[in-house]
Amino acid sequence: MKKITLLCMLLLSALAYANSSENLAAREGSVSGRVIDASLNQPLPYVNVIIKDSENKTITGGITQDDGTFEIENIPEGTVTLSIQYIGFKTTSKVITLEKGNYNINIGDIYLEEDIESLDEVTVVAEVTTIQQKVDRKVITIGKDLTTSGPTASDIMNNLPSVNVDQQTGNISLRGNENVRVMVDGKLSNVPIAQLLKQIPSASIKQIELITNPSAKYNPEGMSGIINIILHKNTTIGFNGNVNVGLTKEIFAKFNSSIDMNYRNGKFNFFGNYGNNIGQNANYGFIERTDDGSLQSFDFGNNNKSHLYKVGVDFYMNDNNTVSFFTNQNLYNGKGGGSTGVQYVNQPLQLQNFNNDVENVVAQYNGIFNHKFKKEGEKLDLEVDYSKFSQDEIANFRFTNIPFPPNYIDFVDTNRDQTVANLDYTNPLNENTKLEIGVEARLFETNIDYNSTGLSVNPLQDAIPNNGDEFISTPSTDFTYKRDIYSMYVTYGKTFDKWSYQVGARAETVTENASALSQSTNGLENNLFENDYFQVYPSAFVTYSPSEKNSYQMSVSRRVDRPGLQQVNPIREWSTPLISSFGNTNLEPQFTNSAEFNYTRKLEKGSITGGVFFRLVEDEINRAVFIDRLDINKNILTYDNFENTTAFGLELSSNYRPTKWWSLNASFDLFSRKQKGIAETLTQPLDIATADDIVRSTVEADNIVYNFRLFNNFKVTKRLNLSLFSMYRGEEKGLQFTRKPMFMVNTGLRYSFLEDNRATFSFNYSDILNTMKFEFEGDRPYPSIGEFNWESNTWNVGLSYRFGGGKYRALQRKNRDDNETSGSGGFL
Repeated sequence: MKKITLLCMLLLSALAYANSSENLAAREGSVSGRVIDASLNQPLPYVNVIIKDSENKTITGGITQDDGTFEIENIPEGTVTLSIQYIGFKTTSKVITLEKGNYNINIGDIYLEEDIESLDEVTVVAEVTTIQQKVDRKVITIGKDLTTSGPTASDIMNNLPSVNVDQQTGNISLRGNENVRVMVDGKLSNVPIAQLLKQIPSASIKQIELITNPSAKYNPEGMSGIINIILHKNTTIGFNGNVNVGLTKEIFAKFNSSIDMNYRNGKFNFFGNYGNNIGQNANYGFIERTDDGSLQSFDFGNNNKSHLYKVGVDFYMNDNNTVSFFTNQNLYNGKGGGSTGVQYVNQPLQLQNFNNDVENVVAQYNGIFNHKFKKEGEKLDLEVDYSKFSQDEIANFRFTNIPFPPNYIDFVDTNRDQTVANLDYTNPLNENTKLEIGVEARLFETNIDYNSTGLSVNPLQDAIPNNGDEFISTPSTDFTYKRDIYSMYVTYGKTFDKWSYQVGARAETVTENASALSQSTNGLENNLFENDYFQVYPSAFVTYSPSEKNSYQMSVSRRVDRPGLQQVNPIREWSTPLISSFGNTNLEPQFTNSAEFNYTRKLEKGSITGGVFFRLVEDEINRAVFIDRLDINKNILTYDNFENTTAFGLELSSNYRPTKWWSLNASFDLFSRKQKGIAETLTQPLDIATADDIVRSTVEADNIVYNFRLFNNFKVTKRLNLSLFSMYRGEEKGLQFTRKPMFMVNTGLRYSFLEDNRATFSFNYSDILNTMKFEFEGDRPYPSIGEFNWESNTWNVGLSYRFGGGKYRALQRKNRDDNETSGSGGFL
């Protein structure tokens, strides 16, 4: 009996153990899936996959394979959180439940979006440039294919959708409009934009954001939006960085180089970079008047040297508080020269020779304090930025066979100070709702002191013959311009189901004061201008994503274009024997009401984005051409306010990878634009006309402009890539002339070598057909045809090398827009 009892007990114990083991096995499961780059629609390898329990403690985890797939096993039964984390991308989390009948879960494809605003890091520069459409912007991640398109930011810009750079003036336009703000790392600028774009090495650019309809969080300036250039920043453990050198040549050799370094240890991260551009440039062209057969010829050149330095430190006080400081220093020297010839029929050649020497220094100092509250995502940012710009210019003008004016020298000294303080608070009210509040003060002041050794026609003389016969010393001018802006913004965003929206408003009070004090033998003259106003700028964004492959975005906003410094500066900007350019101190701001709609479709091998936009512009600022009352053979080019105008257009862009070895970026944009301006004409032939024969009229230019760009990248081997770029820019009508179509083809190669492809050699041949030139014909102020050329048929060689290891999160910095219009800009 005892044996039977013992046998039963052993049997029951075995059954209990077996049942226990079976239950234990049943309480473990697995999760599998695949991680995809949302912008490229390509698998992401080595992504962290983490499993956390209800208390947010890590249970287990792993990484994705080369094909982006993962499988995490031995996960306890119950509800857990799957967290997908990868540096440079937004973390994605998903709550899953392992239970009876559902122990092995396949969640399918998970799409990761790049985290642009909150993460700066050392990354291996991608081979191929990508374009991603977000709610309020296009984000172009610059790959090695674009960095080899030229040595500077200006060279890259012409390769971007809806962006054009005027090679003669350096002015940049977005959607056909030059009223666009340019930022560098979201910071204010004090160097003229054309100069700035030529100073930034292309290899230093990480991303470029085209913010065509900014929210209330951003300053409301810029009719066509904001272009934000984001530079690489190193924040890796230890000492690391990268170095780039390049050489470009057609007529003259141009050298550029840059080095970025950082040292991260403990609570401190020290970073710095240096970049330079050194070389000569040539420009030449002609304008032929068809009414009198006269010919103007131009031959210009310059020799520029720029050096940019940046040093800074991040101090991570603790998990919730960070302090950061950096300074930018920019040293620039430009020596220019050239000649303008005027050839009349059966007359000797009239010649204006000039040379100028420009030196400027820019100093910027920026400090940030960042505090994170206990609630996830709640934070407070305080930022103070001060920049100072000083420039000295000496311009020497000499004339041959021109009776007036005599040879003279101009001296122009410029000083600008700008202070910006921001306080921003972010509070995620819940998982689906976020509130942002901020205040800002922008204080800007500039002083321009102009003196000349030349002579001018006396404006007080009784009679005004064609060339004047009474002269006085050219008046000296002291121009002071101040603008103070105080603003506050609020944005509220919410996500529910497949919808999300954000509404906001920015209120601003603006005070402007301008004084142009001129002194001559006729005495003192002081032209004063004051303008105080208050405005509210609302904005709204709506996004609908019915599936992971389809997304719709719609936005509306109101913006303002305050006149830029060059637009209000009464001192001459440039001069030739027949035309001079001046600003208008009485310009009023123009206001723009914008609406935009975009659709993004993710394809199996890429994505495509299409959009339409509409703009209503109030009190438009545009060019005006006047006949010089002191010499009716000459013209004055300036600015003025006009009636309301409208513009609309559409844009298409795509990233696509037809095969494993071929990828392409394509873009097409078309816009309709109506321009209004003022022009003056003579009612009598020039040889007998007087100032009484001048007639002023409002002119209009209606046109439809379209542009197409196609960038191909061919992966020959793991180390060798070839590229082919083509661009077509359609005919464009302006107030003075009609520009003829422009076409260009570039080609290049990149070869990576050494361990982990740390070094890259590149070669690029631009405008291989030598077709890129600016041809035009016009009838204002006189019927004419012309052409301008620059060094476009260039070859470029470059070498880059990166050193260092791991990655680390850097302090988040706000992206903010520039406070100056194109042509009067700033630095970093």
